[in-house]
Amino acid sequence: MNCQLLSVQTGTARKVQIQGRSILTAIRKTAVTGPVPVMPLGLLGDEQADPSVHGGLDKAVYAYPSEHYEFWREARREAGVADIDDQLPFGAMGENLTLSGLLEQDVWVGDVLRFQHCALRVVQPREPCFKFNAAMGFSSAVKAMALSGRCGFYLAVDAPGTLEAGESFTVQPGPRQMGIPELFKAKLFKHLR
Repeated sequence: MNCQLLSVQTGTARKVQIQGRSILTAIRKTAVTGPVPVMPLGLLGDEQADPSVHGGLDKAVYAYPSEHYEFWREARREAGVADIDDQLPFGAMGENLTLSGLLEQDVWVGDVLRFQHCALRVVQPREPCFKFNAAMGFSSAVKAMALSGRCGFYLAVDAPGTLEAGESFTVQPGPRQMGIPELFKAKLFKHLR
């Protein structure tokens, strides 16, 4: 498996208008160049707007497969919002790390992503919220993520250090008891009951 970190993003919380309300969000992240310090609670310079559902030790870093970006570009074209931002830059999903070569079906809870200067452990899939609809620009984005399983995954910091766009990494298998796709479906089912 050839895995690479294509881009590293951070963001600060800011207020945006969603459905007529002023909402605090940090979903749109922007690329950072050079080595980025990784600490137990995440990347230096990154914020989460709602720590009750994002951030913390088990959701310190959010990773997303770059392979899914074309799906979202097409979904936005079909929804008629591609003219807003046709490029959809890395970080648009709210991810800190845009990865290549590692999809959700290849990842298990407990797997460790080993980078040159740090190690991050897979903890759980991302659960989309209403802010994702606003970030994507169309009202069925959450549903599209739920149906497609293109959710990405949260990582805990096992070994702090630094990360830099362009570096390769390996996946050290964990106990292989629960895959990200299975856990994503189970969490969504729980919310639908």
